[in-house]
Amino acid sequence: MMPIFILEDSISLRSIKMIITNTETIPGAKITAQYGLVTGSTVRVKNAIKDFGAGLKNMVGGELKSYTELLSEARKEALSRMQNQARSLGANAIVNVRFATSSITAGAAEVYAYGTAVRAE
Repeated sequence: MMPIFILEDSISLRSIKMIITNTETIPGAKITAQYGLVTGSTVRVKNAIKDFGAGLKNMVGGELKSYTELLSEARKEALSRMQNQARSLGANAIVNVRFATSSITAGAAEVYAYGTAVRAE
């Protein structure tokens, strides 16, 4: 089963759907145009209070839920920015989507989403 996501635009009031997939093709659809690379990124900084709590959790073990939420929000924002760029080019889908993360400074991380904007029918 190939992972395909159909996401609605959560930034504006439009309900334009965009197909997002990590594969090169979209099953059952024909790619009629390619617009090239589209990207979206965000840099997030840890909250000092949550960071203190995470330090305590680090001593006893377990999931750092505040960091999990931080990265989840960052992925959503990076995806949204990538979709907006693709939409501005006239695309209705993004294929070959990937994520990357990097540390910018102590306590700050970038989440970067990228893929190929296409028109699919």
